[in-house]
Amino acid sequence: MTAIISATALAGDLAADAAPVLLDVRYKPGDPPGLPAYRAGHLPGAVYIDLESELAAPAGAGTGRHPLPAPDVFGSAMRRAGVTADRPVVVYDAGGPGGGWAAARCWWLLRWAGHPDVRVLDGGLAAWQSHRDPGSGEPLPLSTTTPEPVPGDFTPAPGGLPSLDADEAAALARRGVLLDARAAERYRGEVEPLDPVAGHIPGAVSAPTTENLTDTGAFRSPDALAERFAALGAGPGTEVGVYCGSGVSAAQEVLALQLAGIEAALYVGSWSEWTAGGGRPVATGPERG
Repeated sequence: MTAIISATALAGDLAADAAPVLLDVRYKPGDPPGLPAYRAGHLPGAVYIDLESELAAPAGAGTGRHPLPAPDVFGSAMRRAGVTADRPVVVYDAGGPGGGWAAARCWWLLRWAGHPDVRVLDGGLAAWQSHRDPGSGEPLPLSTTTPEPVPGDFTPAPGGLPSLDADEAAALARRGVLLDARAAERYRGEVEPLDPVAGHIPGAVSAPTTENLTDTGAFRSPDALAERFAALGAGPGTEVGVYCGSGVSAAQEVLALQLAGIEAALYVGSWSEWTAGGGRPVATGPERG
């Protein structure tokens, strides 16, 4: 089973009454929550999920900006949205160039929490709006109705996908491949708009998430992704980890690696946790990648 689904395939599932649970996770760092945008128009039947309060715990001393949510908080949010253990889930965000981060965070959390069938809408809402119904030729529909799904029964069982803490990320950078999913200028330490220290984890390889996508915001083909990651030293037999600023965009890279046939662990705390307190080593410049 692939981790993504096209807008055309999803529209076909909805028309055939094979509807998955749809989760709208629109989010942009620094912007207000995506609820107003959701209310203005969303995929029919989709339930809004707030990344800051339902897909992350509050930041605290020594943690990253988006720690893992408590399992009971995450489970409650998923059950509210109608998520069950035996029904597929499709997650989307705004999409477009540079997108896919928030949807991938929800995908990763659901898979980590034990859900067996979760996919990300490839290209997000932008892809949905750019496609036409194959039968009528009309644009795919949006809705302004807030659904009230039957509560689901999903109970998180953490551990379904691999994760790293700070010490494990540092060790993996020495023995395997640790990918830094942030923009290259942040990796090099030239700028740092969000965290107190600029640079990267020593030994990490620069691998910006933007290079996982085409110009339209869809994922590149599995072969193209495999070629990209092979050039960075990551292949099916390599131990791979990924981090970013706060564990959100790195989830998109974990998804891209899975499409390429490579399992990767997510360092959830990421750079924001690594630099909290100022006691861990920092590298700058084009060390690798």
